Amino acid sequence: MTTPSAADRPGSSGPGTEPLPRYGSGAAQSSGTLGRSGPAWSHRPGRNERPGRDERPGRDERPERNERPERNERPGRNDREDDDTGPVPIVGDRPAPPPRPADDLPASTDQPTSTAMPSPLEVGELATTERPAGGRAGRDLRAAIGVGVGLVAVIVASLFVWRPAFLAVLVTAILVAVVELTRALGAGRFSPPLVPLLLGTLVMEGLAWSRGPTGLVVGFLLTALAVVLWRLGHGPAGYLKDAASGVLVALYVPLLAGFAVLLLVPDDGAVRVLAFIATVIASDVGGYAAGVLFGKHAMAPSISPKKSWEGMAGSVVACMLMATPFVVLWLGGPWWSGLVFGAALAVSSTVGDLGESLIKRDLGIKDMGNLLPGHGGIMDRLDSLLPSAAVAYLLLSLLAPV
Repeated sequence: MTTPSAADRPGSSGPGTEPLPRYGSGAAQSSGTLGRSGPAWSHRPGRNERPGRDERPGRDERPERNERPERNERPGRNDREDDDTGPVPIVGDRPAPPPRPADDLPASTDQPTSTAMPSPLEVGELATTERPAGGRAGRDLRAAIGVGVGLVAVIVASLFVWRPAFLAVLVTAILVAVVELTRALGAGRFSPPLVPLLLGTLVMEGLAWSRGPTGLVVGFLLTALAVVLWRLGHGPAGYLKDAASGVLVALYVPLLAGFAVLLLVPDDGAVRVLAFIATVIASDVGGYAAGVLFGKHAMAPSISPKKSWEGMAGSVVACMLMATPFVVLWLGGPWWSGLVFGAALAVSSTVGDLGESLIKRDLGIKDMGNLLPGHGGIMDRLDSLLPSAAVAYLLLSLLAPV
């Protein structure tokens, strides 16, 4: 494409062309020429000859913005002369607080102190169950001792005044424990049928008293069958878990308690029951004292943080000291029988305590009930006694037979 010459363009001053009056000044129009070569619009002091936007001192060249010191370069933050703690680390958009000088720390710095919040897991587990091993027990000690002494007085009086009275006390306690455990399982959306469990408890303890071990086993089988059939009337939704939890309650509470009834049946049954209960109490007291004084190594922190191996050793020693006079002197067992009986009941009572703690932790509750001040519910006092009753009956049948 060829560019037209200046002479061919309209409005030029070349030969044979008339000047364009509108583009010239007044002087140029009077003389007939524009007085300039080239197009008139290229010499106007117009938009193209003004200093453009790109020629102006731009935003990046202004000293009042981009030449100001940066936030981290301002004096008074990282360059303070009186700050001997070093530069402040930047966390996100804000600087982290400087570390505290050594002079401001507390006087006792044997262990580092942490201000971090505990994890939800730690909060949930320790708040709903027990404190860590070696810590003080979170209970009203005076109320616990008072209630414990009262229970022991009722047991001893019923045993040595009239043995069937102890049977009535035991059955009442088992019925309350069944109700507490059934309600506690409701927190985990289990609904074991309560009516057949209460009736089955009466049947099991009555047959154990009148028919011995065979009657106890038959009573348990009848109770389990009644639970399964009773639950059929509520439909299929949740049937399996409700029936299974009902059988668990029947096995855990009235069946194991039936072994205490079997201990009561012989003529020396009062001594046998007292030996079993006193040994379990010694396990609780010895474990508590040793755990508070010497407990450092947790036994099962995920189940019961306050249980320690030092407390377990205290339980074993206390049980041996308590069981030996009962088994050797009053029941006629060999000299070593008290040591075996005491050590076995220390293990069974600890297992029973851990088993109930596992159930409570799974259900997210602290106690099975609140009937006994300082202890919780009846079930919270039977947790160590129930498995120990079965172990005591089996061992005494071998070590000190009737």
